[in-house]
Amino acid sequence: MTIVSIRDAKNRLTELARQVEGGETIVVTRNGRPVFDLVPHRPRRGLNLGAIDAFKKRHGVASIAPFIADDFDDPLPEDFLLSRLPPD
Repeated sequence: MTIVSIRDAKNRLTELARQVEGGETIVVTRNGRPVFDLVPHRPRRGLNLGAIDAFKKRHGVASIAPFIADDFDDPLPEDFLLSRLPPD
């Protein structure tokens, strides 16, 4: 990993870009403190919905969440929140 000042990075950007293209990470600093990293670009991959279907089919799963109650995300009642937990 290479560390360069922001001023040095400005003057050597093309050279540093070539290093990053080669897989190296470069830390750019201001007053000796890291400010940002120059890293190789990675394309975004997002969520693969097809993989979910393949997983369900492979493992014989009909539904990931078979039932979610209508009040699932409603606030809990205050008396529930104030009660002690049962002993182990």
